[in-house]
Amino acid sequence: MRFFRDFALLLCKNWEKSKKILDGICFRKPCFFVFLLFIQNNNIKLNQPTPHPPLFIDEYDYALPNERIAKYPLIPRDSSKLLFYKNNKINKIVFNKIADYLPQQSLLVYNNTRVIQARLIFKKNTGAHIEVFCLEPKEPADYALSLSATNCCIWKCMVGNLKKWKMGYLTKVLELKNSKCTLHAELLSSDGNTHLVKFSWDNADIHFADILENAGELPIPPYLHRKTEPQDLETYQTIYSKIKGSVAAPTAGLHFTNRVFDSLKSKNIEIDEVTLHVGAGTFQPVKTRNIDEHIMHSEVISVKRDTVANILKNLGNIIAVGTTSVRTLESLYYIGSNTQYLTDDNLYPIRVNQWTPYEKIHLLTAQQALQNILDYLDRHHYQTLHAETQIMIRPGYEFRITNGIITNFHQPRSTLLLLVSAFVDGNWRMIYDYALKNDFRFLSYGDSSLLLR
Repeated sequence: MRFFRDFALLLCKNWEKSKKILDGICFRKPCFFVFLLFIQNNNIKLNQPTPHPPLFIDEYDYALPNERIAKYPLIPRDSSKLLFYKNNKINKIVFNKIADYLPQQSLLVYNNTRVIQARLIFKKNTGAHIEVFCLEPKEPADYALSLSATNCCIWKCMVGNLKKWKMGYLTKVLELKNSKCTLHAELLSSDGNTHLVKFSWDNADIHFADILENAGELPIPPYLHRKTEPQDLETYQTIYSKIKGSVAAPTAGLHFTNRVFDSLKSKNIEIDEVTLHVGAGTFQPVKTRNIDEHIMHSEVISVKRDTVANILKNLGNIIAVGTTSVRTLESLYYIGSNTQYLTDDNLYPIRVNQWTPYEKIHLLTAQQALQNILDYLDRHHYQTLHAETQIMIRPGYEFRITNGIITNFHQPRSTLLLLVSAFVDGNWRMIYDYALKNDFRFLSYGDSSLLLR
């Protein structure tokens, strides 16, 4: 018992060193269960992590001249510059050569979400224009069901020129599928700067997806300071996008072309896909001085069973295409390591909260967490894992699944920059200074980076 006591105290005092010892213990050996019983019976707080010192957003600010923000993409899209970072060293290459710099046997995981034309413009009889920006479905809450609705649906929205719409219906007459359709929008309730809006229409042959596709506008990022143009309908989508639901593109994927995928195949680099529907929160800067006071936005993720199995098989070689893929991959670990999510009697949606990674020490390995997910899916004969994630990846975060990131250059004071800093152990400023000095283009339509450890 003295061994268990000393080992438990070691774990509590220095988790980073002692977890290397713990990794060598087989979780199914009887001695480990005795150890866990000792911890429980003696009320040793093993699951309390060492608190991180406060982080302030001012430390993640930099000067970004307006002329460095790419207003339009390069053509062809894979001709963009690529910053290659590994072992504190930086090289500048062209994106279409990325296969030459990826580790052998890599598995690239990208986000297959597709941006919807989520902006609807209504004109009142008074002449006032009201913009309704659809953020996420509420009734039905499932994206596919809501977009396939044929009569009505309710969405959480942002509303432009709200002061001109206090009550009543907004109406828009559309011509779709060679017939007329009258669309109504009714303001149901408000919560801060978001609102519940009920959409209804009088043609059962028309889906809500048809309405958005024909009457909506593609929402490009506000920092482009321009209106959506016809070419954005193609250039602001990845070539592999297919699952409708995002209001912003997973922009790291915009650089990929068929030529790039052919080069990956020639190097025996595998690819796989996940789905995270990107919300408008991705553009929100951190407005609190203390980063820990920022409230992270929540997003819906879907991962197929075969993809989970593929990730498990390729652990140690996982390259995430974009921060949305990183957040999805890392969320998988916390879903699998928190067994209460995967119990047969769980009546609540599977959800990773903002501070889940920091609330306690998580003992399971990535292999065990992913296997837990597979076992859960197999028990229920599910082919896809559906969940929500609010995960906040900040400096001090321990990456569980992601071994490399392909990502664009992000806004100052953003959660995306915090994620990058966490991955490169705080060396983000060296990377961004190099990018600024070497004429890299920034943000959604800009150049990208390949970050390896």
